[in-house]
Amino acid sequence: MSILRFLLFPFALLYDGITRMRNHLYNIGNKPSVEFDRTVISVGNLNVGGSGKTPMIEYLVRLLQPQHTLAILSRGYGRKTRGLRFASNADSARTIGDEPYQYFRKFGDKTLVTVGEDRVLAIPEILHQQPETDVILLDDAFQHRAVKPQFSILLTEFSRPFYSDYVLPVGTLREARSGVKRADVVVVTKCPVDLTKEKKEEITQHIKGYTGDSSIFFSTIRYGAPQPIHGHTWASNEIVLVSGIAKSTPFEAYARTQFSVLRHFDFADHHSYTTDDIQSIVDFCNRQGKPLSILTTEKDMVKLLPFGDALVFPWFYLPIETVFIDNGAEFDGLIREAIQS
Repeated sequence: MSILRFLLFPFALLYDGITRMRNHLYNIGNKPSVEFDRTVISVGNLNVGGSGKTPMIEYLVRLLQPQHTLAILSRGYGRKTRGLRFASNADSARTIGDEPYQYFRKFGDKTLVTVGEDRVLAIPEILHQQPETDVILLDDAFQHRAVKPQFSILLTEFSRPFYSDYVLPVGTLREARSGVKRADVVVVTKCPVDLTKEKKEEITQHIKGYTGDSSIFFSTIRYGAPQPIHGHTWASNEIVLVSGIAKSTPFEAYARTQFSVLRHFDFADHHSYTTDDIQSIVDFCNRQGKPLSILTTEKDMVKLLPFGDALVFPWFYLPIETVFIDNGAEFDGLIREAIQS
């Protein structure tokens, strides 16, 4: 253990004690959990950020939208508004948050997208606004125990699984590893596509040491072709990367397998872009004196849209989606069973 971790250890013990007490009060019913008469599916994780919640929500929408009336409920992290808000064409990443705005741009014509800090109050309003809703997807809600979901999906990243992590501030866990027991399924995300059977078995045994008999799945990220932000034409395979996500290493690693990366402007998660940021990127590109393309993430794209004409170089974003490595049909079946039960 490093010196810094050693110094932070007492604070981790305090944080762990507080979160354990909170969960215990929910477990014994001292703090109430509200259960609704519609199927509520929770997607979340034990750690802070970067486990692939957004592509998992999008996976569920694509799976369920043809047969069900859906609503997505998110806190709307990073937005400049407060309270309950139903996404509309008047909204942006600033008013509802980057991830909810991404959902709205993709699915808003058929799926209700809502943000609100108090989800117990938000769900009745969703049902009032759209009474035919039969499935509500809760984004980043594993620790939001005031709502009791009918089905809970916990994500853990291949490169840093929860069983090798520690509670804040020593590690990145929001609560103790034992919290995974509340999950109906655990999905190990962002796995290498060539994940071996032996490695899967090793990870499965580690997870089952905490979960018992919960189903365990493995997924990876599939990147799509770069898409223009404002109708630009791809200029060159020499590119500049721009991102403001929790874990940008996989994004950069993939980009380097496809393109010649000159520089990565790597901002913090949920970064709110400014005109100075854009100007710094443009200035760097101008100094190169040759055609360049700029590549960003889909999550960042929705925050860059308002800059319009300031995006003077060819700007593109890289779509991603969740793909299950082996038994995706089994995962889909569990989701459908939860809705029918």
